[in-house]
Parts: sequence; C-alpha cells; structure tokens
Amino acid sequence: MRGASRERIGRHRWATIKIMWNMPKEGFKQLYDALPGDKPPFEDVWRLSGGNPRVLERLYRSEWSADAATEVIIRERRIKTLAKRWGGDLGEVVEDPDYLWDNYPSTKNLIEDLIEANLIIEVWDREPYSWIDTPPPERDPELGIGREYAWQTPLHREAVRWVLEHSNREGGA
Repeated sequence: MRGASRERIGRHRWATIKIMWNMPKEGFKQLYDALPGDKPPFEDVWRLSGGNPRVLERLYRSEWSADAATEVIIRERRIKTLAKRWGGDLGEVVEDPDYLWDNYPSTKNLIEDLIEANLIIEVWDREPYSWIDTPPPERDPELGIGREYAWQTPLHREAVRWVLEHSNREGGA
C-alpha cells in the first residue's frame, strides 16, 4: 500500500499531511555536481528525474543507464499488469496526467491503481505553507506535472510509456 497512505492517515484528525516535492533545480544541481566521475549532461538527468534524489541515486548506481533504472521501476511497480488492465486510458495519462481529473469519475479506479503503485500523486494544494519544501510548478508537461495530478518522476512516466509502446508492438495492452 505504497501511495495510499495519505488517505489512510489523513482521515484521522490528529494527522497533518505535508507533501515533500522533488528538489528545486538549483539544489538538485548541487547534489548532481557532488557525484564523482563522468556524468551525462545535467539537463538530461534533470529531464529523467525532475529533481528526485532517489532517481538520481538509481541512475548513478546503474552507471547512468536510464534503461536499467526504467527496468527496475517497471518490475517494482508492476507496470505491465497496469498496462494490460488500463491500456488506452493509461496512454492518455502518459500524455497528460490531468486526463484523470478531466475524465473523473470514469477514471476513479485508474487513479486508485496509479496512486497505489506510487506512480502518480494528487496535487491538491500549491500554497507554500502546505509543502515541506518548494511546491511543484502549476503545470510542466515536460516533467509530467499537471494541475491536479503529477507523475512521481519523469522516469516513472517513461517506464509506463515504454511498457505501453512495447506491449502494443507485441499485440498486448
């Protein structure tokens, strides 16, 4: 029950939920610069991670192989199963996470599955006092951030895109 914790905890009056977003670009660049050895260009790493330090670590440990990091996400998040179940709707979410909001309530179960798999997050408030650090931008299609929903990271979105493209070629999803 990875991504579903917010609702389970938030229903209690004693809980105050604060969201921690990925690092701002400047701080993330400092972390990137501190890593030893040869690295791909910073902008490439930023486009994959969206400022997520866990993705930076995963890329670093995989010797900067986006393919290797993607394979881990596909396996951990059971994306092939999600693609088989949701197919075209999931493809729409890859293009724009706010497809979920725009097509609610027919997307309710898809939203629950994506949150459960910790692939997306509902962005319910962008007021700075609601966030531990910097809130996400209002919308950033390149990083997979919509007004109401956002992908955990661009790499998570790309893992879903990869599975959908490959399962379509193989006659699946």
